[in-house]
Amino acid sequence: MTDVPDTPAAPAGRLDPRYSDPTAGAPPWTEVERLIAEAELFWISTVRPDGRPHVTPLPAVWSSGALHFCTGPEERKARNLAENPHVVLTTGVNTWARGYDVVVEGRAERVRDDARLRGLAALWEEKYGDFWHFDVRDGHFHHGPGLAVVFSVAPHTVFGFGKGEPFSQTRWRFA
Repeated sequence: MTDVPDTPAAPAGRLDPRYSDPTAGAPPWTEVERLIAEAELFWISTVRPDGRPHVTPLPAVWSSGALHFCTGPEERKARNLAENPHVVLTTGVNTWARGYDVVVEGRAERVRDDARLRGLAALWEEKYGDFWHFDVRDGHFHHGPGLAVVFSVAPHTVFGFGKGEPFSQTRWRFA
């Protein structure tokens, strides 16, 4: 599910000593990329036109160095992104003393190319099973009577939070 050959080279992670145990180290990007690719659920944060935040869970797939998600064109997150494409996707575990949380900041861009969408649809079904089977036509995913738009988020900044001993906070910045 991870398209590593097409993934742009990531900079080394920079550990923030203010929020990290002195014994902590920054994990390699390949490990964080694996966590992103394997995560089943993300929380997406967008901003409403009036400035209020909107957060909701959704599945996503990692391909070619970007996270991809889909939504109905009239859903709140799609309407928010039409006004402000900046987005945050978060994944991890809801425990304090174990696990690793990842926050991906970037700009959501609509995917319209049917060939690319067919590849992404195959990744969705591979990762989540046949409930997530999508047909592709006219720049949309089709599922039963509904359709969805697909967005790609190439990371601008990624934060990683190691929980438990040793606690850590690492940042990766992308061009």
